[in-house]
Amino acid sequence: MEIDPKFNFKGNSGSDPVCPSALGYFFPAEFHKHEATWLSWPHKEASWPGKIESIYPAYSEFVACLAKGEKVNIMVADAAMQTFACEQLYRAEADMNQVVFHHFPTNDAWCRDHGPSFLLNQDKEMGKAIVDWGYNAWGNKYPPYDLDNLIPEKVALILKIPCFKPGIIMEGGSVDFNGKGTLITTEACLLNPNRNPQHSREEIENILRDYYGVRQLLWLKDGIIGDDTDGHVDDLTRFVSENKVVTVVESDKKDENYQVLKENLEMLQAFRLPDGQSLDIVELPMPSPVIYENTRLPASYANFYIANKHVIVPTFRDKNDEKALDIISGCFPDRKVVGIDSWDLIWGLGSFHCLSQQEPAYL
Repeated sequence: MEIDPKFNFKGNSGSDPVCPSALGYFFPAEFHKHEATWLSWPHKEASWPGKIESIYPAYSEFVACLAKGEKVNIMVADAAMQTFACEQLYRAEADMNQVVFHHFPTNDAWCRDHGPSFLLNQDKEMGKAIVDWGYNAWGNKYPPYDLDNLIPEKVALILKIPCFKPGIIMEGGSVDFNGKGTLITTEACLLNPNRNPQHSREEIENILRDYYGVRQLLWLKDGIIGDDTDGHVDDLTRFVSENKVVTVVESDKKDENYQVLKENLEMLQAFRLPDGQSLDIVELPMPSPVIYENTRLPASYANFYIANKHVIVPTFRDKNDEKALDIISGCFPDRKVVGIDSWDLIWGLGSFHCLSQQEPAYL
């Protein structure tokens, strides 16, 4: 079956006869080999008030690490922003032969949530596709977001691949995948009335099955304190293989996150995959509370990014940094685990996973 890449498939309730899953498309796990990583260059001062200049060394180190194993596509507003980005990346000694700039203006840097969601097809001849989920800046918290909302379709047009439009709000950080038909998410985010109040839980599940090509949804409840996304799962629990997850836990019973993370762990222990197998669960510590200007920030080691050759983990100048790196290293024997200081980045309420979106490769 041939698909004209100029045609946008528009779904409505998840029962669209030309939805991606009906055509054989699916969303691979992040640990699947990448063709590239997509980023939106940080420029919005309001996201890092008083600190935006301090984030560029860590961000550029992140890009330099990515470029050692895959192409890095970076969206910038114009030539001036590209020149500034190049200056920062040269200082980090990034391989600029691996970096490609696209003049696509954005409102903010959180490409995990506003960027393209890439699908592969069981039939390689069908090529890739993109799902263009609606984006409203986590429940209309940070307008404007009109430029961000245009990004998936722009990427689909330059790559000349199909672009599906389910017609609901969805953020990449709210879901995680094992690549074999299972998706994990949270009720706090996906069922929040500031996203899709017109849809029931069952309707949302059907849309996710149809447009991500999954069969099973596992629901956790709440996210960590300080997370302005209403509980993104990429700060909580991540698939590191088809049946293994790492999940953050809090050992201090007086900490605000203790009970929430304890309940999520108990839910994970009760979950079963479609073949009846239980999840292999690896517990990951939380850092000590990171507080800036009397605000507790959503610091979590779970916000790591799995690249082709590396796993890039945020660190927080904390006693648990090395322990977290060691635990994550044990989950990825075929990749080098790299910790990059996220002390300033986290003032923007996100870290490396929130900033990036993978483009999978056909194996």
